[in-house]
Amino acid sequence: MKNDVVNAGHLRSFIERVEKLEEEKKALSDDIKDVYAEAKGNGFDVKILRKIVAMRRQDRDKRREEEEILDLYLTALGME
Repeated sequence: MKNDVVNAGHLRSFIERVEKLEEEKKALSDDIKDVYAEAKGNGFDVKILRKIVAMRRQDRDKRREEEEILDLYLTALGME
């Protein structure tokens, strides 16, 4: 900062915005946990659901490339 001058109001605004976003993030995290718990209660494997969610976030071509490499490695180890 220039001349070690701090605008307290500006600083407080940033801090409060971050705190609000952290609260929202926590609430969303709790909501996500609740959805997974509901899915588990309906007989779904949560570990697999998490993998599917992660896969859906990936670019399709990147995911296919990783799956091909995984298959290659599994075959090389006699696991497929």
